[in-house]
Amino acid sequence: MSTHVNGKDKGKVRLFALSTCQWCHKAKELLEELGVAFDYDYVDLLEGKEQNDALAIVERWSPNGGFPTIVIDDKRAILGFREQEIREAFGA
Repeated sequence: MSTHVNGKDKGKVRLFALSTCQWCHKAKELLEELGVAFDYDYVDLLEGKEQNDALAIVERWSPNGGFPTIVIDDKRAILGFREQEIREAFGA
């Protein structure tokens, strides 16, 4: 189940991350720093159908299942911790 972080509405933003991944934590911190409203899932902490559904979404954008994956409006994704690309996507 996704956790919501309040902030400015920049579209439907969802971060798929692993709880043990330093780059995932950096991506989450950057989104918070930019003040973006987003939902996030620690995929490794999900179970059963929730985990399978999250992995299917990640694999749609990243066939190798890379983390972090930030999906924006179900139209594009930023794969990995690409600070500049994340800043540009959210107008920072």
